[in-house]
Amino acid sequence: MPRVAGVDIPNDKPTLYALRYIYGVGIETARDVCRKAGVEPMIRAKELNEEQLSKIAAILEQDYMIEGQLRRQVQQNIARLRDIVCYRGLRHRRGMPVRGQRTKTNARTRKGPRKTVAGKKSVKEMR
Repeated sequence: MPRVAGVDIPNDKPTLYALRYIYGVGIETARDVCRKAGVEPMIRAKELNEEQLSKIAAILEQDYMIEGQLRRQVQQNIARLRDIVCYRGLRHRRGMPVRGQRTKTNARTRKGPRKTVAGKKSVKEMR
């Protein structure tokens, strides 16, 4: 498996799609990188030589924010929102949807599994 920016990219996929395994690289960024490096986008990742891999790594390092640096920036942005106590920061802090989604139903990904509340006991059961 070729290693680019600290990430193993899959051998059997075309370079255009293999580069997307790097955090912060989407389809358009992968196209741009292939074009700038002079690499055929549909060539398999295992067929890339060391020179092509180093060109791709250099372009990603210089022109794009990827992997650890991007993750750190995203976390800092969320921390800033929390610190200034804006609405979005409060939603992040409470673990609820941030972008205006409904929460009466759905939103299980953010809210986690349901917390079942026991029903009221009837008077007959207490006797």
